[in-house]
Amino acid sequence: MFKKAIVRTPGKSMLNGISTAGLGLPDYELALRQHASYIEALKTCGLEVTVLPADEAFPDSTFVEDVALLTKKCAIITNPGADSRRGEIASMKEILKDFYENIEEVQEPGRVEAGDIMMVADHFYIGLSERTNQEGADQVIGFLEKYGMSGSVVTLKEVLHLKTGIAYLEENNLLACGEFLTKPAFQKFNIFEIDLSESYAANCIWVNGTVLVPQGYPKARATIEAAGYKVIEVDVSEFRKLDGGLSCLSLRF
Repeated sequence: MFKKAIVRTPGKSMLNGISTAGLGLPDYELALRQHASYIEALKTCGLEVTVLPADEAFPDSTFVEDVALLTKKCAIITNPGADSRRGEIASMKEILKDFYENIEEVQEPGRVEAGDIMMVADHFYIGLSERTNQEGADQVIGFLEKYGMSGSVVTLKEVLHLKTGIAYLEENNLLACGEFLTKPAFQKFNIFEIDLSESYAANCIWVNGTVLVPQGYPKARATIEAAGYKVIEVDVSEFRKLDGGLSCLSLRF
């Protein structure tokens, strides 16, 4: 069960954020409203939400998930693969001192974005991607093992981040799309397939028995509800324009 979440209000500079989506520039005012709705959804699931102010110096800083991995025993500050995001880690490290005694930090030449890391109990799957390299993954696994946890790597070919195409819903249930449907590492799970036409919806988040799903993907919603989960839809269309999804917008712990 999660008790807390950390989010960061998007800044106007988000219009200059990294994007390969080809969906145009985000509407800033709409993004603010969507972010507020996202926070309310987290609160509905029982979380105490810490809302950080916008950081205009870093256009992608609303995607707080990428700069830290929060576990039950430690926090791990990442070293983002996107150079423009590396400056985000300094402020996050200071913020996490209020929540964690044990804070580790990935160092060069390791690069990691925590959008590439999926937690399953005390094991963490780490995607090797354009943003996360083997050295970074090895450092994260070393930190996890230091605190009695474990990790393993999964090679990505088709998506930006591991959690772009996969989501763990607890109870051995896994949402998956595309290349993740046949990955050997995931065959021990009950896999619920997300249709490629709704691939964006594979990035969902389980929060204390409820699954937050992006609005506008009826097939995905039906699949999740059929598996027995309560669903809350959240519109994150403006964040999709910056390659972001539901998981990217919060650190949950």
